[in-house]
Amino acid sequence: MSEQAIGVFDSGLGGLTAVKELIKVLPQENIVYFGDTARVPYGTRSRETIKKYARQDTDFLLSKGVKMIIAACGTVSSNASELTNTLPVPYTGVIVPTVAAAVNATRNGKIGVIGTSATVNSNAYKNEILNRNNRIQVYQQDCPLFVSLVENNFISPEDEIVKLVVERYLSEMKQAGIDTLILGCTHFPIIAKAVSNYLGRNVALIDSGRETALYAAHILGENHLLNHTNTIGSCRYYVSDTVESFRNTAEIFLGKSVDGEVSHISIEQVALS
Repeated sequence: MSEQAIGVFDSGLGGLTAVKELIKVLPQENIVYFGDTARVPYGTRSRETIKKYARQDTDFLLSKGVKMIIAACGTVSSNASELTNTLPVPYTGVIVPTVAAAVNATRNGKIGVIGTSATVNSNAYKNEILNRNNRIQVYQQDCPLFVSLVENNFISPEDEIVKLVVERYLSEMKQAGIDTLILGCTHFPIIAKAVSNYLGRNVALIDSGRETALYAAHILGENHLLNHTNTIGSCRYYVSDTVESFRNTAEIFLGKSVDGEVSHISIEQVALS
């Protein structure tokens, strides 16, 4: 079973930042990624719809025989936490590992959280932070335009549009004096440089993709599921919308081509099977 793949899913492309980190942390592991690009974004959906989509996504990954599932999506992690106890394989979202890193990083007890509207409105990050340390001050801001910027390749820290949007969303947190910021959507590390330039080098940015990859390695080790082969693992990508669009944008997230590794599936048909 150790040579079976790790399953990763997201509403679209953002989860590829977690895949990129998984490849760095666990290069020998095989990965199956599902991006629900036909129904993106999840961040504006109702909680019940998000839960429904998450169950369909996990069912698809289980059909591929994965040994672990990662919800590389802040929205799903915030709104479908019950997946932890309902899947037949180890599971993690991004909330727990990301919050643990943020709480360890803060020096002045002021942590900012940015994410989609659904993520921020769920208060999942805030509640997890306060459960760990109720003296921490938490500042939250939804940043829906960040997703659009990334998916349309507006990612340069020198781009005036990027700088204006970053300032618009983060000015109150900067004034509040946060010293740690959770990038609570897996799209956001792509524009982390612009965020860091605005907030300053003394503000630690917590990358949910990176922290989740490290946590997944820990979980796999605990369950004796690590792949100990000496070969580099494979990655296979599935999407519910056009392959070409995904392939082109995936290069922004992964920094490499995914030609020949992407397939289209109908998630609604999978859900009915």
